[in-house]
Amino acid sequence: MTAESFAHCETLVRAADRDRWLAALFAPAAQRPHLLALYAFNVEVARVREVARTPMAGEIRLQWWRDALGGEGHGEVRANPVADALLATVAAHALPTAPLLLLLEARAFDLYDDPMPNLTALYGYVRKTSSALIELAGRILAGPDPMIAALAGPAGIGSGLARLLQAMPAHAARGQVYLPADLLARHGVDPADIVERRESPGLRAALADLRERARLELAEAERARAMLPAAAGPAFLPVALAGPLLDRLEAADDPFARVDLAPWRRQWILWRAARRSR
Repeated sequence: MTAESFAHCETLVRAADRDRWLAALFAPAAQRPHLLALYAFNVEVARVREVARTPMAGEIRLQWWRDALGGEGHGEVRANPVADALLATVAAHALPTAPLLLLLEARAFDLYDDPMPNLTALYGYVRKTSSALIELAGRILAGPDPMIAALAGPAGIGSGLARLLQAMPAHAARGQVYLPADLLARHGVDPADIVERRESPGLRAALADLRERARLELAEAERARAMLPAAAGPAFLPVALAGPLLDRLEAADDPFARVDLAPWRRQWILWRAARRSR
């Protein structure tokens, strides 16, 4: 079933995470299915809140993935095409399962409406989700390398913060606040202000603070980019979208406006970043 499972993963990622699908096209053909299996897993767990009716149902889904990674329920697990492809990828590249388990742990936060408590928790969330995904993708492409792990940290934090800032209006619409409560308090903003879409100078200052933090992380990753193994380049390509996205967010008149880059521009940015990484 594995060949069909890999094909299913490609279809899923192409529809749900086009940026990573496009980035995977720059990877060698032999490694591309494994990258897409990893990205398909990310799609599945990132949308657990959307498909689960209650937090408990979401927790059950996340536990199913923990059990799958732990080797439980082989027949049932292999019937799931994403799990089948992911487990084949883990075996083929000797991927550690600990980062995948931590990613599942972080995604449990998505199931509830509790605000992000502080900056430390926010950074931990993006490390376990965005940074871990980059590091594992780099390992698929270039094997274990300390520079991949070192650069995945700031690259994932910078791009992860940018994506969360972009998603703030959508999160607010469903009662979620990923902006850290301690940072909001520093600027005189209550998390309820975000859910109720109350604009204020304090909110704008808090968003500017997070944008600057994201840019600092991206700059740190850029300074060390020359030391990245060339083979790992496609794993980092989606990070190139973060800077232009932060610029668009900064230029928006309304902090609750839905901001994005045009599809043609996203593709051009990825193509240009791929040429630089050769």
